Amino acid sequence: MKLLTHNMLTSKCIKGVSVGYPLAIKASDVRICEVDFNPDFVSRIIPKVDWPVLYNAAESIGQVEDLPKELSENYENDHNFLKKAHRVLLEVDVIDGELVCPESGRKFPISNGIPNMLLNEDEI
Repeated sequence: MKLLTHNMLTSKCIKGVSVGYPLAIKASDVRICEVDFNPDFVSRIIPKVDWPVLYNAAESIGQVEDLPKELSENYENDHNFLKKAHRVLLEVDVIDGELVCPESGRKFPISNGIPNMLLNEDEI
């Protein structure tokens, strides 16, 4: 599971959960998978990303490296920043672990890079 995907996941569909975001990550296997760098894509996706959540997710799995905690002004013209953002968004891959709802504590397994967000009938 890419951290870009994690940034968009929520568990607000669970009965009694109002926000369900951000999900905590407890990773048991994290890998770096190289992806071709596309600065245009990265600069266009950043406004859609919740940056503090992305930073905290990267930090929680030990992948923050020298990623800035806050977005810099004019980031779309900062090639060095775009490379760092690209790495954390698209190259860091959580292979196995779990996502945890911040409100209910419900755990969702991640297996072979795929988060299983299916709910039980009694949770709907």
